[in-house]
Amino acid sequence: MLTILTGIKATGRPHLGNIIGVIKHAIKLSKNNNSLFFIADLHSLTTIKKINYSQNNIFEIAATWLSFGLNDNKTIFYRQSKIPEVCELSWYLNCLTPYPMLKNAHAFKKEKEKLFKINIGLFTYPILMASDILLYNANIIPIGKDQLQHLEITQSVAKTFNKVYGKTFNIPISKLNKKKEIIPGIDGKKMSKSYDNTIDIFLSKKLLKKQIMNIKTNSIPILKTKNPNECNVFKLHKALSDKKKSNIMHKRYIK
Repeated sequence: MLTILTGIKATGRPHLGNIIGVIKHAIKLSKNNNSLFFIADLHSLTTIKKINYSQNNIFEIAATWLSFGLNDNKTIFYRQSKIPEVCELSWYLNCLTPYPMLKNAHAFKKEKEKLFKINIGLFTYPILMASDILLYNANIIPIGKDQLQHLEITQSVAKTFNKVYGKTFNIPISKLNKKKEIIPGIDGKKMSKSYDNTIDIFLSKKLLKKQIMNIKTNSIPILKTKNPNECNVFKLHKALSDKKKSNIMHKRYIK
């Protein structure tokens, strides 16, 4: 039986994008595989410095996983910082990782124009992620397309370690959830807390409706033919619905 592993950073309460793109997908995979799901509180320290805020995020993420059907009798569910070996392995992997590899990582390149704000934790983020994966010899990593480069770094570092010290780690493979690639936020960009464009399904009905009504749409008249691939509302419907319902809505939309 294969082992799958995934985690969510403790940078805030999970939003609709996290739930569709990671949580539901991972729980589905866990039914037929060994599984380890974790709360990545160490990763969140690259941006969050307030202890109380971080602690609240941890509880909210745990509640979200359990609310959406995580079977904690079948799955190992844990907090990253409670496993000190993660940081120990991270140091060993750091010493085998070439500087240019991390310099070209997306997370660093996105922020490199503001070097004075970048901490070393952000720069070495992919290596901590590699340690999360390799420590448990996980086989399958459910990720979105935006995390694919990080997994490629993990694979490269694992191969280097095995070459230097002998066969030690499995070489993990990705399990892309294509739905995650098409989940837009209320402004049409990828749904993300960093863009402040998320949909928080834990809001009250009134506040949730207000958030949804802020989704950007075009100004094409009702009777004119529309392109569903350019409609943020349709993209969200497609991500949430099964294929049959999505196809029905698609036909209605282009009439």
